[in-house]
Amino acid sequence: MFENREGKKIPSVSFPMRINNEWKTVNSDELFAGKTVVVFSLPGAFTPTCSSTHLPRFNELAATFKENGVDEIVCVSVNDTFVMNAWGANQECENITLIPDGNGNFTDGMGMLVDKQDLGFGKRSWRYSMLVKDGVIDKMFIEPNIPGDPFEVSDADTMLDYINPDAAKPQAVSIFSKPGCPFCIKAKEMLTENGYRYEEILLGKTVSLTSLKAITGLESTPQIYIDGKHIGGSDELKSFLSQ
Repeated sequence: MFENREGKKIPSVSFPMRINNEWKTVNSDELFAGKTVVVFSLPGAFTPTCSSTHLPRFNELAATFKENGVDEIVCVSVNDTFVMNAWGANQECENITLIPDGNGNFTDGMGMLVDKQDLGFGKRSWRYSMLVKDGVIDKMFIEPNIPGDPFEVSDADTMLDYINPDAAKPQAVSIFSKPGCPFCIKAKEMLTENGYRYEEILLGKTVSLTSLKAITGLESTPQIYIDGKHIGGSDELKSFLSQ
């Protein structure tokens, strides 16, 4: 069984990191002092669940966490700083602070260091999340100690529900647009004014009219989707927002 360390201070550890092509040492005491921090730890950068779900969802909910009193979201993994930096460049993580626990000192201090030699990983972190207030662990969600890589309780939604069960989670909004389109500009302004955060799919070199037609059946931009529902263009969006 893994120890639940609620009420205890986080380990005092220094992390050597490469920031802007220079070496910098970040101390865990400084990282957590005077702040409310959500931490999630995972077995490794570039591994499937970590890349497809665990990290992206924390990134997606970062603004909601901030609205509910969280100052920073930190991801810890037993990887070196070069691997973590490469993973960060490859992932949706602009709202996450990636911490390389290359020697496993922090993870060992948390009692979460596990042997993954059967996979050729060596020592890695068990998957867990925690809420830390001014360096003291307020709440921990530790995955069950069963074979494999369980992912049941350390997810972003479970943590957010603990912090505020009534927190309004953002809707998934995407807008197909193209450069210079005045209707696209109008639609984006309407979404922003109404508090919607959106992902823009810009037609150009990597996304073509063919993809737009294949998905929407239409050739005009913008085309807006909210939680999987096709809203339409800027006029349809205006009607939707006025309901």
